[in-house]
Amino acid sequence: MDNTYSVSTLIDCTTSKIQQLQKAFAELESHRAVTLNLKWKELEAHFHGLEKSLKRRFDELESQEKEFETRTVEAQKMLAKRQAAVVAKEQASLDTLQAKRDAATYAITNAREKQRKVSTEEPSVVTDDGQGEQPSVEEKPPDVMVSEINFEEVKSPEMGSSIEVISYPQLVKLCEQMDSEGLHKFISDNRKNLASIREEIPLALRAASNPALFVLESLEDFYRLEGPNTDGKKDANLLGVRRTCIMLMECLSTLLANPELASASDIITEEVKDLAEAIAEEWKPKLDALDMDASNGNSLEAHAFLQLLGTFGITSGFDEEELFRLIPMVSRRRQAADLCRSLGLTERMPGVIDVLVNSGRQIDAVNLAFAFELTEKFPPVPLLKSYLKEARKTSPVKSGNASPTAQNEVNDRELAALKAVLKSIEEHKLEEQYPVDPLQKRVLQLEKAKADKKRVAEASKPQPKRPRANGVGYAPRVTNAVADKTFYPRVAENRYPQYVYDRQFVYPGPADNHYNMSPAHGNYFATGYQYQPAAYLH
Repeated sequence: MDNTYSVSTLIDCTTSKIQQLQKAFAELESHRAVTLNLKWKELEAHFHGLEKSLKRRFDELESQEKEFETRTVEAQKMLAKRQAAVVAKEQASLDTLQAKRDAATYAITNAREKQRKVSTEEPSVVTDDGQGEQPSVEEKPPDVMVSEINFEEVKSPEMGSSIEVISYPQLVKLCEQMDSEGLHKFISDNRKNLASIREEIPLALRAASNPALFVLESLEDFYRLEGPNTDGKKDANLLGVRRTCIMLMECLSTLLANPELASASDIITEEVKDLAEAIAEEWKPKLDALDMDASNGNSLEAHAFLQLLGTFGITSGFDEEELFRLIPMVSRRRQAADLCRSLGLTERMPGVIDVLVNSGRQIDAVNLAFAFELTEKFPPVPLLKSYLKEARKTSPVKSGNASPTAQNEVNDRELAALKAVLKSIEEHKLEEQYPVDPLQKRVLQLEKAKADKKRVAEASKPQPKRPRANGVGYAPRVTNAVADKTFYPRVAENRYPQYVYDRQFVYPGPADNHYNMSPAHGNYFATGYQYQPAAYLH
């Protein structure tokens, strides 16, 4: 405001200054010996023009300042409202949490009171000595009590046991009704919460009158949805159905593995085994067309077939050599090691690892070597180094004649392989045997070169024309594209989102091969393919 006041004062003093200048000019004219060409009227008009111009500019600045102040006030009000809304939400969350704590405390208190009443009301147990002995009541931790109180208990029609499902009681209802189609739809609709649903499915299966038959019925659409001319959406639906089928068989295996929850002999009857074997016989011919290199260790078809044999215990009815051939097709699956154990193929794992090494999939080989304690026979560090060496091989074209695209592909393969090796070193704690500093420096170097090339390529693209500010005609867009790119961080696009049931590790390569493997594998290159890391769900 002080600056505004000083500028306004100077403008107001302009008239007096002009008058003083007029007097000085008159005095000068009286002393002149020769007539001057300039006249006072001309000077006066010039100065009045400057005065008007300054006043007009000053008024514009004042209006802009007022507009800026108005916007500032509005922004502050909006910020205050948002801040108040955030505080209100935080307070509401705290209130809800406190209410839950109070409810839990109240429930614990009631549970303990009931225990005391039971312990005092029950009759004494008579011992051989004729003395009364008070029966003992098992004390449970408060957190266990709260969990049991909050669980929804549903009685199984056959087993008579209580099924504890916290978050998804609808799972129990679907299992009670043996509604396999509804179960598929429920899992698809709630795929964002798949991890928690997967934990509760084994418990919910106990509510089914025949859990094993229910799971077999859920496999009906594994191949039925397959068609020769499916579009992208149908392909995604088919992948989702197949992953759900595999997950349900795994959940049944989890249920069978816990004798406290269920008896395997009661659930897997001879009739169920016969039906499972019939389904396996129907699926088996479809696997003949599968190729190990094409599946890249992530074949859902092979995984489902092997999981069916392992879950229902019908391995003996099939040739072991055929099962051995299928294992490399699922080596990148998270469940590969457990699947091999359930099929009784532990003794054949050295042969599987040899196949993987010879096919350039050393990362898979390292993971299985650790899973089956075969690292002495298959040292991990030499395997990782050979994998990197293979990834760094250039294309057959001479380096001097290699196109920029070919060179970029070579760099991308090396970058993916380096990241995969670093992930494997971290996962298996091999830092002492294989220092990571040189690898990390190379990763930074390749990433910087890739970013520079991309920035230069974008800068060289022709800029589209855009309309002038006054809306008349078009003018070429002139910008410093390189400089502008550096002001804003780039966000990686996800143009092709992966299916949520099984986030895959993808190997884009010249043969369109794609691999999927566990987090332990990382993103790595095998036989010239690379992929991006992602977490398994099932």
